[in-house]
Amino acid sequence: MAKKQKYYVVWQGKQPGIYTDWESCKEQVAGVQGAQYKSFDTKLEAEQAIRLPYRSVVAQTQRPAPTAPQGILYVDDNGMTAVRPDAVNPPILDALAVDAACSGNPGVMEYQGIYIPTRTRVFHYRAERGTNNIGEFLAIVHGLSYLKKHRLNQIIYSDSVNAMSWVRQKVCKSKLPEDASTAELWDFVHRAEQWLRSNTYSTEIRKWDTDHWGEIPADFGRK
Repeated sequence: MAKKQKYYVVWQGKQPGIYTDWESCKEQVAGVQGAQYKSFDTKLEAEQAIRLPYRSVVAQTQRPAPTAPQGILYVDDNGMTAVRPDAVNPPILDALAVDAACSGNPGVMEYQGIYIPTRTRVFHYRAERGTNNIGEFLAIVHGLSYLKKHRLNQIIYSDSVNAMSWVRQKVCKSKLPEDASTAELWDFVHRAEQWLRSNTYSTEIRKWDTDHWGEIPADFGRK
């Protein structure tokens, strides 16, 4: 029987990259202090792993799955939700989840994008004055831009129907006043709108089914 193909990711070595045989990988890490490398069964797994920090990849593969009572989600060691494999009509896990939070409305607003399989934060933004709806809108656009820039084909999950509608219309319909306290945020919003008008994308944006799956993995946990 032919030996199964392996793919080797080198994060820290003579020449970081993806290698298709152990000998090539070994050449890159032999004698390198603190060399970081790992093997994967598929090319896709290797391509996804090399975009993430080595420690988060290794921690995810070595950490035993937390136990949880019968249900849909559990909270992992990072305080983020993870989808149980027995969820009803489970979501696609090779995806980007986005969410926003606001302390007051308006108030201090932030949003983030989380790569679901590893619960790794891939982007984050904070504004001193904003609204939750604006944050949800910006989070989706940031996710679209991020995936296109890195040529990734994951889908995006959002739990905001309102923000998804604004993205389809390519306009943020917030009534937050544009003044000195919100000038920087509105500049960001207008650039996001311009990005939507100027770019095409094939990324699918799906609604996170909170009723069946629990809180979206990008949730800030402030409810």
